[in-house]
Amino acid sequence: MKNQNVLVSGISFRPTVPLPNSSLFSLFPSISPALVVLPKSLKKLEFENKATKINACWVDSMRASSPTRVRSAAASLSETDEHSSWITRHPSALSMFHQIVNASKGKQIVMFLDYDGTLSPIVEDPDRAVMTNEMREAVRDAAQCFPTAIVTGRCYDKVYSFVKLADLYYAGSHGMDIKGPSKNQKYKNSNKQSVLCQPASEFLPMIEEVYKTLEEKTKSIPGVRVENNKFCLSVHFRCVDEKRWGALAELVGSVLNEYPKLKLTQGRKVLEIRPTIKWDKGRALEFLLEALGYANSKDVLPVYIGDDRTDEDAFKVLRDRGQGFGILVSKIPKETNASYSLREPAEVEDFLRRLVEWKRSSHRTRMMA
Repeated sequence: MKNQNVLVSGISFRPTVPLPNSSLFSLFPSISPALVVLPKSLKKLEFENKATKINACWVDSMRASSPTRVRSAAASLSETDEHSSWITRHPSALSMFHQIVNASKGKQIVMFLDYDGTLSPIVEDPDRAVMTNEMREAVRDAAQCFPTAIVTGRCYDKVYSFVKLADLYYAGSHGMDIKGPSKNQKYKNSNKQSVLCQPASEFLPMIEEVYKTLEEKTKSIPGVRVENNKFCLSVHFRCVDEKRWGALAELVGSVLNEYPKLKLTQGRKVLEIRPTIKWDKGRALEFLLEALGYANSKDVLPVYIGDDRTDEDAFKVLRDRGQGFGILVSKIPKETNASYSLREPAEVEDFLRRLVEWKRSSHRTRMMA
């Protein structure tokens, strides 16, 4: 049975549910359709259907970021073929190392590194995502050879407490809080850093308000962790029963309905709440290149390593510039704008060490010539 068009104040409207054949108009033909006002129940149903669809989309997206661990033999075989095809398009940065360094000849490499899942493993408790001393050493050595920045969704204070290296640039809160080594002679040998860019400062009171609201309301869902990253919020659902994901998405959405200047995005088992300003990790990368004097330079090779959906903004900037390389950290095939791949943080450490050794070896060769 097909839906019938109804005129409401002269506008044609098709209800979200079929009208019966013996409708109001057939029973009372003298009533003009233009005078009919839809029952509130229909309007409510239309709104609920829309909310349900939005909620279902978010749950599907949440599942997509959390692949099922159990695989059938046929599925495993299919995934093996898929991975082989994917690795051909996004080869390992380790196996293609010489191709990468050859592209850097006569150019200044600038390193951009995500934190969670790139420099440290993904863990259930985000406060325990501590990098190893060996990784810190690799990052420190890289920073001695190349300008190096940490670009992360974490707040600056948190990621700095993990990395503990003052000679790096830090772009916290998805690039909305950028700081760098202080040029002030007074603080040159200290951990003091200078603020370079904070494009979302006006949102701080709003972010704090939403944080307190979500922290209170999510208490009803076991396993939820709301993290205040100063200029944005992270709602971690890694420890939440999958059956409660729909309720969580609905709860977060209902809170954000009151804040149109904030938007909801998603990362690996985390819902991200950010200001609606046009700023992301890609814009942070562009800002830092400009701050370093490489905005329009052809003599620079940016290399960005990250594992998350939010890193795709940076990968896309590099692809659009036709300059530099994005490296995705992932064990499974993902749609990506990155050129190369690495499987896990241990391979990131290996890549950084090889890059440092290549740089130092090249320097020794030039000195001897």
